[in-house]
Amino acid sequence: MKTLIIAEAGVNHNGSLDLAYQHIDAACAAGADIVKFQTFKAENLVTKSASKAQYQLEKTDSGESHFEMIKRLELSEEMHLKIIDKCNDKGIRFASTGFDQDSVDLLAKLGVDFLKIPSGEITNLPYLRHIAPKGLPIILSTGMSTLQEVRDALNVLKKFGATMFNITVLHCNTEYPTPFEDVNLRAMISIKEALGVEVGYSDHTRGIEVPIAAVAMGATVIEKHFTLDRSMDGPDHAASLEPNELKQMVSAIRNIEKAIGDGIKKPSKSEAKNINVARRSIVASKNIKAGEKFTEDNLAVKRPGTGISPFQWDELLGLEAKKDFLSDDLISI
Repeated sequence: MKTLIIAEAGVNHNGSLDLAYQHIDAACAAGADIVKFQTFKAENLVTKSASKAQYQLEKTDSGESHFEMIKRLELSEEMHLKIIDKCNDKGIRFASTGFDQDSVDLLAKLGVDFLKIPSGEITNLPYLRHIAPKGLPIILSTGMSTLQEVRDALNVLKKFGATMFNITVLHCNTEYPTPFEDVNLRAMISIKEALGVEVGYSDHTRGIEVPIAAVAMGATVIEKHFTLDRSMDGPDHAASLEPNELKQMVSAIRNIEKAIGDGIKKPSKSEAKNINVARRSIVASKNIKAGEKFTEDNLAVKRPGTGISPFQWDELLGLEAKKDFLSDDLISI
């Protein structure tokens, strides 16, 4: 099964349409399936007095409020249309996370093929009730949440019109960057087993190891932030991959998909030719005359594996040779 790889440009465009275009180019060159942005109205998202997160304070102007930062990173409807046109030209799918009801409505109007619920909205009852009846597939991120909160959010979505087979739940940790010891990838499996949903992983660690491991553990969706340059000013750049790293991650995931296989234990096509070379056969350890019995003293096990398997060793002992064998001859009966 092919993993859906979402290259999360998020707000790393810094409010610039040209930078947004460059992110689309980079996501396409890396081989991602989707390039995703974030859609919001600052007035609907934060109060004028809201504080920034610590990681935001470290990477943005300390004199700029949370509201001012968010306002600066808004994408207008016109910018959305231009971004979508660019995605269509490049042959990569467009997506965006809508952080408020108005933004969800805009994205639905623009024709997105799924809606993404960010981790911070998992307890936002009015928001969940607004998304549920849209009739679109839903990807739900679950950072900062308990299993019960995920269950509660799914129950709301189901109650108001969403169907479980149309929902994918992403395990997530919303520290930027996430310490490796806080990732807890096994929680993704717990979500799948407890709630019976398709699962994936939204990653904020440094590097590419963890999303690759998530695919090996059964993630059907991987979401990963990326930027053109980690040193750029902005809240999310420092915890993002650069384009060459994004390309390495995509390539590694595609290799892991191939390596997972169908689970049937059997010789592969590539190794079948090595069976006769690497395995052994029963051979004469010394000259054996016709009529002489095969014993522990006159038999040995050596390569190649084109003769009688040594697994039949006990069956040969005590049988009479039907012809002469020279030392190292393959035994036949």
